[in-house]
Amino acid sequence: MTTMTNTSGLDLLDVRVRFLHPVWSEHPLAYATEHSAGLDLRACIDDEFLEIPAGGRAAVPAGLAIEIARPGVAGFVFSRSGLGTREGLTVSQGVGVIDPDYRGEIVVSLLNTSGQPRRVQRGQRIAQLVFMPVFTARLAAVDALGDTARGAGGFGHTGKV
Repeated sequence: MTTMTNTSGLDLLDVRVRFLHPVWSEHPLAYATEHSAGLDLRACIDDEFLEIPAGGRAAVPAGLAIEIARPGVAGFVFSRSGLGTREGLTVSQGVGVIDPDYRGEIVVSLLNTSGQPRRVQRGQRIAQLVFMPVFTARLAAVDALGDTARGAGGFGHTGKV
């Protein structure tokens, strides 16, 4: 597979997609706008809806599996801002990581942060998939680390303002 350039001059990433649920024949996988950073993942459930209790979690299948063609790139599953702000449904672990060698179905763990039960409809956009570079660290055990102005100052060390 090759890297192509789109009309805005940005590199395109080749990703093979295996669709595992009929929701994708009803709602094609695509970027919402020309400059969207993420692809919207949908709730690929067989029932009309899934209810998530207040404070509860649900593993929601996204109905697809991917193969990223470029080494050094991984997929990251982020919350949809509107769903989190208006409904209180966010990705439960903050950000989900889709390792480049993972070939199974993408599953989105949603957390209901609201005080009320929430329903996720079949085919609803539930999260977004963003592709970003990753680095493999070359680790070196040392007896001391380099000095900085901050040093080992932790939580809140630099102040509030």
